[in-house]
Amino acid sequence: MAARKQAGRQATKRAGKSSRQIGYAVVGLGHFAQDAILPAFKNAKKNSRLVALVSGDPQKHRALGKRHGVPVYTYDQYEECLALPEVDAVYIALPNAQHAEYAVRAARAGAHVLCEKPLALDENQCLEMIRAAEESDVKLMTAYRLHFESTNLEAVEAVRKGKIGEPRLFSSSFSFQIQGPNIRIDREAGGGVVWDIGVYCINAARYLFRAEPQEVFAFKAKGKDERFAETEEGLSAVLRFPEDRLASFNLSFGAAPTATYQLVGTQGSIRLDNAYEYKGKMTFELEVKGKKKKRTLPQRDQIGPELSYFSDCILKDRQVEPDGWEGLADVRIVRALYTSAETGRPVRLEPFEKRLRPTAEQEQRRPPVEPPEPINAAPPSGG
Repeated sequence: MAARKQAGRQATKRAGKSSRQIGYAVVGLGHFAQDAILPAFKNAKKNSRLVALVSGDPQKHRALGKRHGVPVYTYDQYEECLALPEVDAVYIALPNAQHAEYAVRAARAGAHVLCEKPLALDENQCLEMIRAAEESDVKLMTAYRLHFESTNLEAVEAVRKGKIGEPRLFSSSFSFQIQGPNIRIDREAGGGVVWDIGVYCINAARYLFRAEPQEVFAFKAKGKDERFAETEEGLSAVLRFPEDRLASFNLSFGAAPTATYQLVGTQGSIRLDNAYEYKGKMTFELEVKGKKKKRTLPQRDQIGPELSYFSDCILKDRQVEPDGWEGLADVRIVRALYTSAETGRPVRLEPFEKRLRPTAEQEQRRPPVEPPEPINAAPPSGG
């Protein structure tokens, strides 16, 4: 099947059909998929279209299949879905523990893979995904939507141009009150505060410093709250980067909502509010030598640009950023943080070369989507 699909892609390339739409099967129909991914196809219709859904929920089968006018498959029918000639790619929005399995199966069937973060739960799973994609000559992209979001890319560009001097200190808070039961606090599903929201802080520090940390240290907070019987409630971390640059962040599933980061340089600072969320306005503040410039940007669709970019890479056979190695870079840091928190000791990281970083050229702007009422799916907080 992989050979047949690859032959079809080569035929399309030879025919020069640069305007062809890439057909996607969305795998996993939780709240984020229904609230953000599925509506985003409207903003990516130039080169992307929804052609199939995969879910284990009979109610979602009936309602979402009708709503979007596409066939819906069970997980037992995954290979049947992948065999559809119109399925060129999959968008995997499953619980973290299932990312690797479903990505590898898709790649081996000849489908390109766009996979939600974290890419997997350990480095070996990430490598298996990367190798499966390479062996089948398909593309693997980690779904870091902020690599295409204008406010975060403005911060990247400000650092690159030296507007705050040499970046020295990164600090961030990301938190909200979670309600159970919830896969985000289900250990078997790959839950945990670092896996779920810590990857955003780690990724932001890495793309702002444009470097990889050398050492990490972390403290876990658990308390007596029964919601956190299986995972931690919160975690505080410090990452040491080359040239003695430091990143610190605080995470919590038991605190009021925050999603903020600040980067302090030798001559100024950058601050983003609502930095990691896919809904709501974002505020960008640049302070240089005591002079502040602050502006608020309206809410925009962050998934449409991600889909459009990935489809364009497929159609034009371009290297993707963020790729599978970007996902692996964060996974190894997450695991090191958990090891540090459990042992009470800092953890040294092996050298890791990462050449591709997000740039301002990746920015795409799309209007906000208007999601319909979700079917059998609670928001991230569980409320």
